[in-house]
Amino acid sequence: MPEAKSPAITVSAQAQYIEEQSDAEAGRFVFAYKVTIENTGDTPAQLVSRHWVITDAAGHVQEVRGIGVIGEQPRLAPGEAFEYTSGCAIATAVGTMRGAYQMVAEDGTQFEAEIPEFVLAAPGMLH
Repeated sequence: MPEAKSPAITVSAQAQYIEEQSDAEAGRFVFAYKVTIENTGDTPAQLVSRHWVITDAAGHVQEVRGIGVIGEQPRLAPGEAFEYTSGCAIATAVGTMRGAYQMVAEDGTQFEAEIPEFVLAAPGMLH
């Protein structure tokens, strides 16, 4: 009996505060985040688009949707990973990001790869 091939994408992200681009008095806190997208399934898949939900400590939500990431729509074979760095600015020293990548498997199946929520925090803001 043939095995069913299933798409599986694992996403991890890590944020870093960018002090030199931030201005606390003006309410601008800039963060870089590095994302790793790994194909942990057994079928190739391509990242088509993204949806980010960025929330600051005041509860203000920014939603970002777009095609690809950093101008690319990477295709990942099983076992392959794609890593990129991007950034965002929020009005508070602490916030969160989460979201999903819209993916298409080799057979045309569309699915979402969840981006687990991670924290944006200026140094000394989390105890």
